[in-house]
Amino acid sequence: MLSPSVFWTSVTGVVFLAAGLATYHRDFAGTHKLDKLVALGPALFAAPLAAFGAEHLTSAPAIAQIVPKWMPGHLFWAYFVGLALLAGALSLVVRRYVSLTAVLFAVMFGVFVATIHVPNVVLQPRNRILWAVMLRDTAFGAGGLALAGVMIRRGRATLGKALIFASRILFGVPILFFGFEHFLHPEYAPGVPLAKLTPAWVPMRLFGADLVGAVLLVAGGAVLLNKWSRLASSCVGLAMVVLTAGLYLPILAMAHGTDALMEGVNYVFDTLLFGGAALLIAGAMPEEEQDTLAAP
Repeated sequence: MLSPSVFWTSVTGVVFLAAGLATYHRDFAGTHKLDKLVALGPALFAAPLAAFGAEHLTSAPAIAQIVPKWMPGHLFWAYFVGLALLAGALSLVVRRYVSLTAVLFAVMFGVFVATIHVPNVVLQPRNRILWAVMLRDTAFGAGGLALAGVMIRRGRATLGKALIFASRILFGVPILFFGFEHFLHPEYAPGVPLAKLTPAWVPMRLFGADLVGAVLLVAGGAVLLNKWSRLASSCVGLAMVVLTAGLYLPILAMAHGTDALMEGVNYVFDTLLFGGAALLIAGAMPEEEQDTLAAP
């Protein structure tokens, strides 16, 4: 029997994914090739956020332990963030107040990085997992910035371009780091390089990690140099979607026990969220690439 956290996290993510795909299907139909996937970026970004929102609400006491000790009301913040994630995901799915939602998501992940991850990295600078988690949330925030930039530049072009420029840098650095990590530690599950080892049943698992690492390295360089950055970000998004469906869903299907199931659910939505962020970055990049790193 599934625990409430596993059940509601999974169900909420699936429901929001289905709703998001239904909402953005016209955008999908009106594009071609990789741009079809780019059009679904907001839906693929919203579903994991909703899933994690449900996890916050069903596992609030455990998540409250992550809140910095100097902040009062740990349990309150666990519930507050859960509700905020669900509200923001709903905003993206129904396409209302999207620019505000995108800005708030970027701010939220920025707060996570500044108050939780940076202090952890300072205390343990040689811990690669802490670096990966910090840069992962930086990339998530970059996705929010990119979406905000796209929405805002319709009325305030200069500000929108500045947000998109910042999002490109804040996304390029993490994927470049992740690319190197895949070559240094190919035994770990690809995507966001955390602590999970790739299961022994995965065929050519070391080669697969190297392949994902190569994609991330090339894409990171392209995004930072702003050369073919739309295509590069799209390829990262595609790679994460493939990993979600081809690796992490099977891992989840084979999991037994509450802890293993919850870990599997988190890896599924974590990887999908990273892919969604990549596609939001791609959607903010012009179709005719600029070959300069100059700020707008």
